[in-house]
Amino acid sequence: MTEALCFALDGVLVHRTRSDTELLRDVFAAHDIDPTDDLLATARRTFRNAFEAIEPDPYRQSMAAVVSAADAEADPEGVVATLREETYAATTVPEAARESLAGLADDSTLAVVTNGPREWQVGKLAHHDLRDRFDAVVASYDAGAHTPDTAPFDRLRERLPADEYMMVGDGDDVEGARAAGFVPIEYSTEGADLWATIDALL
Repeated sequence: MTEALCFALDGVLVHRTRSDTELLRDVFAAHDIDPTDDLLATARRTFRNAFEAIEPDPYRQSMAAVVSAADAEADPEGVVATLREETYAATTVPEAARESLAGLADDSTLAVVTNGPREWQVGKLAHHDLRDRFDAVVASYDAGAHTPDTAPFDRLRERLPADEYMMVGDGDDVEGARAAGFVPIEYSTEGADLWATIDALL
């Protein structure tokens, strides 16, 4: 029987080391934009609305709204580039996860199911030299819906045939996986070592 072991990206494989507020303030300042609370709210609101509606380029929409609201001379594309760079730099991969993936990739079919635009999410994997560990990556933008909708999981089935699918995640990831018929594995930083448990199971 073939099995596919799937992982959520943000908060499971890749962990944030800085808050959104810290990141945005530094990004704005780098482009001579005063990082006021109003502009931070504009950035978050614009991004959230575009993201939830699966509209193209939510990051660009967000930064363009900030540039316009601030009446700044900055190029939105340049601000997005800085945001991407700062966002990737403010992420880390737990060493236990990296070691586990290195072993699992030799004998298991691995995949990522993640909410977000494909290019942005795959870029995080590439930044941490993890892209080649996975046989498939499905972003919610590929499927036209975010988890807990089952569409991303259905899309993964199309791309990666297997007899059984397991999904390591939390919150919406687990809810959507269960609804899609995947075996859900709840991710937690507390309690038993998840990565050691996965190694033992597989």
